[in-house]
Amino acid sequence: MAFTGFSREDFDIFTIDGLEPRMDQLKEKIRPKLEVLGQHFAPTLSSLVGDEMFYHVAKHARRKVNPPKDTWVAIANSNRGYKMLPHFQIGLFETHLFVWFAVIYECPIKQQFAKHLLEEIATIKQQIPDHFVWSGDHTKPEATSHHEADLQALFERLRDVKKAEILCGIHINRNDPVVTDADKLIKRIDETFTTLSPLYRLTSPIHSS
Repeated sequence: MAFTGFSREDFDIFTIDGLEPRMDQLKEKIRPKLEVLGQHFAPTLSSLVGDEMFYHVAKHARRKVNPPKDTWVAIANSNRGYKMLPHFQIGLFETHLFVWFAVIYECPIKQQFAKHLLEEIATIKQQIPDHFVWSGDHTKPEATSHHEADLQALFERLRDVKKAEILCGIHINRNDPVVTDADKLIKRIDETFTTLSPLYRLTSPIHSS
């Protein structure tokens, strides 16, 4: 299928009560779009970062009661999984679309990566645009804009706290016209991944060793 962008109804799926009704709609409406985005961006990211990248659409298989508050496609350099690896994400909460580079709590290289981030903090402050956002928890919709983020504290927490995470990227409000325009949205995601690729490359000496 061709990617058509995301509609208001897509975001409204996260207001549906009940695990099964919400999951049925996610599988029918959102998952096919995420599959297409994964197929499109895995080769793009492979070229950008120099690793062969594979996409993984969230299945939410462990959920037994609570319906998911968000869903995503993740792209990493393994076809077996992504949670233990530095990876990229495209996904939705009810309020917005997110495009991330992410190192989440399962990733065993967090401490070493945090040391690299702290060493390169001045460069990162310059490289990341002000409208980008940072998060320390992939399960929460909130994030802090780059120009307001305390990167020193975020990176130190990643180094010192077992459950800490680091995510950097963009949020696009569900009402932004770019969300429904497939071509413009793909261009925006592409530009975002290009901007984020140096963060991924900081992890390469660690996860390839």
